[in-house]
Amino acid sequence: MRFRDWATRVILIFLMLATLILALFIGGARKLQNNTITSNPEPTLWQQYPQALLQSENTIEKQQTSSPNLPDLSRSFVERKPKNQVISKYITTAAFAEYKPNLVAAQVHPSNYGERFTHDVNGVPVNNQPLIVLHETTNSASSAVNFFQNNNVDENVQASYHALITLDGTVIYLVPPDKRAFGAGNSVFKAANGVEETVQTNPNLPASVNNFAYHVSLETPPDGWGKRNIQGHSGYTEVQYNSLAWLIAQSQVPDERITTHRDVDIANGKVDPLSFDFENFFNKLHSFRELRSFNNAKR
Repeated sequence: MRFRDWATRVILIFLMLATLILALFIGGARKLQNNTITSNPEPTLWQQYPQALLQSENTIEKQQTSSPNLPDLSRSFVERKPKNQVISKYITTAAFAEYKPNLVAAQVHPSNYGERFTHDVNGVPVNNQPLIVLHETTNSASSAVNFFQNNNVDENVQASYHALITLDGTVIYLVPPDKRAFGAGNSVFKAANGVEETVQTNPNLPASVNNFAYHVSLETPPDGWGKRNIQGHSGYTEVQYNSLAWLIAQSQVPDERITTHRDVDIANGKVDPLSFDFENFFNKLHSFRELRSFNNAKR
C-alpha cells in the first residue's frame, strides 16, 4: 500500500472518530438540559412566594422608597405577563413598610428538602398554582431548626419548612422558595372548585402537596411543647401573627389558597396549627397587602 493511500485512510478514520465523539457529546449535553428542565419549574411561578429579605435595614428602606408599592421580589412575575392585559396583583401597603421584623437565616441539611418538579413520577406534566400551608413546631423553634440540620437518610423522617416564625416574631428563613420543603406527608389540597390537588414525585412515598406548597410554621407556645393529643394551647403571640402576615403579604397567593397542615393531611392525623386565630391573621394580612388591577402595558 502506498504511503498516500495509507495516510488517506488514517485521516478518514480519524475524522469518523471525531464526528462520533462530537455527536455523543452533543447528545449528552441535550440529555442533561432536558433533565434539568424536567426537574426545575418555570422560575416566575415560584417568585409568587415570599423571597428571603436579609438585606440591611437601610437597603430595605431604599427599595421601599424607590418603589413603595411594588417590591422587587415580584416585579419579574408582572413583566412576564402578556402585554396589554388587565391583571390583578397583590400590592404591599404602608403598614407593611412600617413593620420590620427581625430576619435571620438557618441552613437546612440537603437531605431534608428537594427540587420542585414539572412532571410527576408517571411523566405527567403538573402545573398547580402555589399554595401556602401553615404549621406549628410542637416544640421550641431551636429544636425544629436543629432537627432540620440533621442528615436524615430515612425518607419517612425527612422534614422541613420554608420559613419559621418564633414567639418573638423573628422570621427564620430555612428552605429557599424554589425548592420543595418536606412539610407534609400524604396530603391533598381541596380547591374551592372541588378539584383535589396533589403530586407524587417519589415512587416510594405517597402523593403530597409539597411540590407546589410553601410551608410556614409558627413556634408552639411552651405550654404545648412535646404534648400530643391536645385540643389546643395558649395560642400564638401578636408579633407572630404580625410577622406571619408580613411574610405572606409578599406573596401572590390568594386567601383561598392559604391553608393548614390539618386541612391538607389525609394520613397521619395532623391537627396543626392548634388554636390558630384565622380572623386575626386575615385582618393583619389585609392591612399589609391589597389587590389591585392594572394594565401592564404601562410598565
